[in-house]
Amino acid sequence: MEELRGYIEHIIFRNTENGYTVLNLVSGEDEITCVGFFKYADEGENVKLTGEYIEHTIYGEQFKAESCEITAPEDTLSIIRYLGSGAVKGVGQALAARIVREFGEDTFRVIEEEPERLVKIKGISDRKAREIALQVIEKQDLRKIMVFLQQYGISGSLANKIYQRYGNDAYRVINENPYILADDINGIGFKIADEIASKVGIHTDSDFRIRSALIYLLSSASGEGHCYLPREELINRATELLDVPENAIETQISNLYMEQRLVVKKKQDMELVYGKTFYYMELNCARRLKDIDITTDEDEALIYKKIKAIENIEKIELEELQREAVVKAAGNGLTIITGGPGTGKTTIINTIIRYFEAEQMDIVLAAPTGRAAKRMTEATGCEASTIQRMLRLKPMGETEGIPGNSGFGYEFNEDNPIEADVVIIDEMSMVDIVLFNALLRAIPVGVRLILVGDINQLPSVGPGAVLKDIITSRCFNVYELKKIFRQDEQSDIVLNAHRINEGRYPVLDNKSEDFFFLERDNIDLILNNMIHLIREKLPRYVNADPYDIQVLTPMRKGNLGVEVLNPIIQRYLNPRDPSKKEYEAHDVIFREGDKVMQIKNNYRLEWEIVSKYGIPVDKGLGVFNGDMGIIKEIDTFNENIVVEFDGGRRVTYPFSGIDELEHAYAVTIHKSQGSEYPAVVIPILTGPRLLFNRNLLYTGVTRAKDCVVLLGSRERINSMVDNTDEHLRYTGLDFWLRELYREESDGII
Repeated sequence: MEELRGYIEHIIFRNTENGYTVLNLVSGEDEITCVGFFKYADEGENVKLTGEYIEHTIYGEQFKAESCEITAPEDTLSIIRYLGSGAVKGVGQALAARIVREFGEDTFRVIEEEPERLVKIKGISDRKAREIALQVIEKQDLRKIMVFLQQYGISGSLANKIYQRYGNDAYRVINENPYILADDINGIGFKIADEIASKVGIHTDSDFRIRSALIYLLSSASGEGHCYLPREELINRATELLDVPENAIETQISNLYMEQRLVVKKKQDMELVYGKTFYYMELNCARRLKDIDITTDEDEALIYKKIKAIENIEKIELEELQREAVVKAAGNGLTIITGGPGTGKTTIINTIIRYFEAEQMDIVLAAPTGRAAKRMTEATGCEASTIQRMLRLKPMGETEGIPGNSGFGYEFNEDNPIEADVVIIDEMSMVDIVLFNALLRAIPVGVRLILVGDINQLPSVGPGAVLKDIITSRCFNVYELKKIFRQDEQSDIVLNAHRINEGRYPVLDNKSEDFFFLERDNIDLILNNMIHLIREKLPRYVNADPYDIQVLTPMRKGNLGVEVLNPIIQRYLNPRDPSKKEYEAHDVIFREGDKVMQIKNNYRLEWEIVSKYGIPVDKGLGVFNGDMGIIKEIDTFNENIVVEFDGGRRVTYPFSGIDELEHAYAVTIHKSQGSEYPAVVIPILTGPRLLFNRNLLYTGVTRAKDCVVLLGSRERINSMVDNTDEHLRYTGLDFWLRELYREESDGII
C-alpha cells in the first residue's frame, strides 16, 4: 500500500448515494487523479490517502484509495484554500482570505467556539457568522462519525446513512446494540451488524444477536421462496450461523413470539415459524379466496347455449372440458385454468371474454409482467396491463404499504375495490404471495376471478407457490388441460415441451423446423456457435432483430452463466463506438444501445411514455424485477441513464441507482418467466443437479415462439428430464385453505 498526502483541488464526480468519488489531488507539484469511497471529503481539504496506483482501460493511471483521512490544514494558505473552496456555503476565496488574515491559524477554533467574533470581518453579519459556524461544526461531526465508523469496517455510503438516521446518537447505538442497524438502515443486514458487534465486543450469545439473527434468517428464507421455516430448520440454521446452544435460540424464538414479531403454528406434527408479515399474507389470501368462491344462481343450460353460439360465430369448437371451464367461469366466483403450451388456454380466455362482453359486463385483464401483459393483449385483442398497474401503485405513509417498501401501496384495496365484474389473470405461476395478497385485497365478493397459468412452470421469483398451492388444496374449480390442440401446426416446440413435462426425452434429430440441437462439449465452441446464431442465422430464420433472440441459461455463474455470457454477447451486438456514451460501474460497462433488465422491484421509480414529438402521454410509478429495456441515453453531465422498457415506458436512473440494472443479452431461465421470444438459445453443459431439473428445461423451452436451439450435451439434457427434484419451498397457503374449508364443514365458521 502507498500513501499520498495533498489537498483536493477538484471533485470530478461523486455518487451521492455511496460516496464513490473521482477527484484531482494536488500533492507537491503533482496533480493526481484519485478514485475511492470518501463522501465526506470536500474540495480544498487536506487528506491522506492509502491505496495503490492502477491502470484504467479508458482513463489511464489513477490512484485507487482504500482509505481517506481528513487532515487538519497545516498553514494559513491551506485554511484559506479550504474555506474558499465552496465547502462552506457563502464563503469565497476573498472572504476566506479576510477571515484568515484576522485570525490566522486560530481560525477554526474561533469559528467553532467564538463565532460571534466573525462579525468583525467585512461582509459577515450575525446570521452569516452562525451559518458558517453551523456548517463547519456539522462537517466536523460528520467526519468524526465517519472516522469512528470506519474503524468497524463500515463503508462511506453506509456510514452516511447511519449519520443521517441517528446523528451524534450513532456512537451510543453502535456501542450498545448495533443489531438495531439491521432493522433501521436499508443496506445493513444481520451480517454487517454482526461484524460491527464483534469489533465493539458484544458477546456472541447476546440476546440482541440471537434475536436479530432469527429475523434475518426468516427474511433470507423469503429470498429463497419460503414463507416460513420449520422450527427445527430455523434452529439448525441459527445454530450454524451463531455458534450458540440450541436452548438459547429456543428462548429467543419464544420471546419474539410473545412480542408478536414471529408467528408459530402447528401443521400436523411440525411447528412452522413465520415472520408475521408472510403469515398474515397467506392467511388473508386463504380467507379472501374462500369469500370470493361463491356460486351464482345461473341457468347452466342457457350458458351452454350462449357458448355454443359464440363457437359458431368465432368458428371454433371447444372440447368438453374447455366448454365446462367456460360454464363454471360464468357461474362461479373463482375458476382456475392450468395447462401447458398448445392446450387451449388462450381459446378458453377468449371465449370467456366474448361471453361476458355479450352479457354487458366489465372485464379487466392483467398479468404479472409487461411482456406477459403484452402477449395477453395480442392473444385476446383486449387491453391487458400488469397487475401492479391495474392496482395503481401510489405513495403512502412511511409506515404503510408493501412489505420492504414502506411508503408505497396500491390505490385499489379493500376500501377501494376494483370496479369490474370479471378479472382474468394470466401467467399465474409467476405471481408471488406479496402481489397476490395485494390483488385479492382489491377483489370484492361478487367479482368473478379467473386465474390462468401453467402449474409446471418454475415458481415465482418472490416468496410463495401461489398457483401450485391453490391447485393442490383441491378447494376450488380447477380445469387442467392436457390435450394438445396445436399438432396441426407441426410445432415441435409444443410437442417436445410436453414430452419433457411427461418425463420423456425431447426429439433431438434436427428434422424439425423449429426445434434444433447442436451437440457441443467445448465451451469456446458453444460460445462461437451462440454468437453466430444470434447475429446471423436466427434473425433471418425467424424474421427478427438480433436483440429479439434471447439466450436463456440455467445459471448466473459459471462459464455459461449470465455473468460471463453478457459481456461476451455485448461485445458482438453492441460494440464500443465513439458515437455511443458509456458509464462503468463495478467493472461493468453500460453503453447506449445496451439491452438491460431491472433486477429488483423498485416502487419509487417514475416512468413516462412520450409521443414521437417528446410530449409525455402517460406516467406512473414502479419498475419491477425482470422488466427488460434498452439504454437510450447516458448523460454524464447530469449523471443519469435513460432506459426505455416494454410499452415505451422511459425511466431515468441516477448513476447511483445503476446497481438495479444488469445486461440482458443472456438471462436466467427463471427471470424469463412470462416472456415469449421469437427464438431462444439455451446452452446446457454442466451445472448443479438441484438446478438442472425437468421443471427448468420445460420452462426454458416454452419461452420460444418460433424456434428453440439447444447447445451442449445430449446426456445433460436427458438427465434434466430424468431429474424431478425441485427446490423445496416452505409455503402454507394450501394448508390454510384446507383448514378454512374443514372448519366450515365442521360448523366452526
